[in-house]
Amino acid sequence: MKIKVMKFGGTSVRTPEARMQAALKVLSAKEQGYEPVVVVSAIGRRGEPYATDTLGDVLLSVDPTTKPEPREMDLMISCGEIMSSVIFATLLKGLGCPSMSFRGGQAGIRTDGVYGNARILGIHPVAIVESIKRGFVPVVCGFQGVWVEGQLPGAELTTLGRGGSDTTACALGAALNADAVEIYTDVDGVKTADPDFVKEAPTLRKVTYDEVAEIAHLGAKVVHPRAAEIAMKFSIPLWVKSTFSEEIGTEIVPGKDLPGRRVTGVSHTGKLVYLSVNLASVTPEHRLEVEAKLYATFAKYRVNLYLTNIGVNSIGFAVARDEFPAVQDMLDALVLPFQKPETTIYIVQSSDKPSQAFETQLELLSPLGDIKTVPVSVTEGCTLVSVVAYQYLQQPGVYWEVLSLLHDAQIPVLQTSDSDYSLSVLIPESELRRAVQLLHEKFELTQAH
Repeated sequence: MKIKVMKFGGTSVRTPEARMQAALKVLSAKEQGYEPVVVVSAIGRRGEPYATDTLGDVLLSVDPTTKPEPREMDLMISCGEIMSSVIFATLLKGLGCPSMSFRGGQAGIRTDGVYGNARILGIHPVAIVESIKRGFVPVVCGFQGVWVEGQLPGAELTTLGRGGSDTTACALGAALNADAVEIYTDVDGVKTADPDFVKEAPTLRKVTYDEVAEIAHLGAKVVHPRAAEIAMKFSIPLWVKSTFSEEIGTEIVPGKDLPGRRVTGVSHTGKLVYLSVNLASVTPEHRLEVEAKLYATFAKYRVNLYLTNIGVNSIGFAVARDEFPAVQDMLDALVLPFQKPETTIYIVQSSDKPSQAFETQLELLSPLGDIKTVPVSVTEGCTLVSVVAYQYLQQPGVYWEVLSLLHDAQIPVLQTSDSDYSLSVLIPESELRRAVQLLHEKFELTQAH
C-alpha cells in the first residue's frame, strides 16, 4: 500500500475553518490513491483554551509555591493532542471518511522515559497498520509516546518536547516505510528568510536534508531538527507545505539532487543569553576533564547549546533565554573535584554575586583541599543570525562578506561560529531585523527558487 504521513501543526487545526482545510488535504490524498496517516498537534497557541502552553499554565496555577512533577506535567499537556486527534477524526468521519484516533502509546511509539523531552526509541505500528487494512484513516497524537521500562507498572506517558509532532510524523514515516511525509504549516514551505522580517522572501522549491536540519537547528520553525535528522537518516521523502494554499511547497532532497546556488537562506534563532565560563583558575592537567564534566552536565539535562566556542582560558556558549534560569541554577555551586596531583576543588559561580548555595559549598569544602572559583560571565539581550549554504566551507568569501556587511552597518558582532552548512554571528537582539534584511539583500535571495 502507498502510505503518506500528513502532519498538521497547531495553526492548521486552530479553528473549524482551518481543520476543514486540513481535512480536505487528507481526502485529496485518498483520492490520489494514498493511505493517509495523520499526525496532529494541539489546537492553537498559548492563551487559547486547548494549547499545550495553556494546559501547562493551568497546572502551574494550582499552587504557585509547588512545582508540578514532570510526570504530572506530561499527563496534563498531552491532553491537547488527545483532544485534537479525537476532534479531527470525528471531522473526517463526518465527511464520509472513516477514521480512528490514537494516543502515542496506542500507535506503538516507545520512548526513553525522559519526561518533558523524551526521545523515540522505536515504533511498533501494528495497530496503525491494522486500522488502515480495516479502511480507517489513523489520526495519531503528535508529541507523545510511552515508556515501558519504568519503575511503575504499565506504560508511562512521556512527551517529546518542542517540535515533537514533527518528530512523531517522521518517525512514523520511517516505521511505516511511507512513500512521503508532508509537514503542513501556515507558510508555503521553507523560505529564504522569516517572512515577518522579509516580506518578499521566496519559497525554496528544494533544500537538502542537511540544510533543513541546519535551518531547523538555527531557529526556523518549519521542521524540528530531530524530525529533519530522522528523515535524513532513513531517506524519507519529506515535504513542507501550507494547509491554506495549493502551492507545491518545499521538497527535501539529498545533496546530489540540489540545484546549484551559493547561499540558501538567512535564519535566526530567538532570544539568547551568552555565557562565558572563565577557566583561568583551572590547571592544565585538569582542563580537559573540567570541560568534559561541564558538557556532561549539559547533556544530562539536554540543554541546547548554540555557538559553542573554546578559547585559551574560557569556553563560551549561548542558550535560549527561557532556558537560562534553569542553566544558571544548574551551574551555580557546581562542584568539580580532583584528587591528583593534590586535592583541588573547583566551584562554579554562575552570577556576579555569590549565591547562598555557593557560599555554603565554599564553607563546607574549604577544609578538604585547594578551592578555586570558576566564574561565569553573562551577556543578555543577544540573538543569532545565520547564513545557511550547502557545503558552506567550500564557499569562498562568504565569511568576510558577512562580517564586512555587518561592520559597515555598525552592527556589533559579539561572537562567530561556523559549520559545514552555515556561518552564525551573535549580535544584539535590537539589530536582528536589520541584520536579516541586509544579509538577505546582500546575497540576492529574493531571486532564489
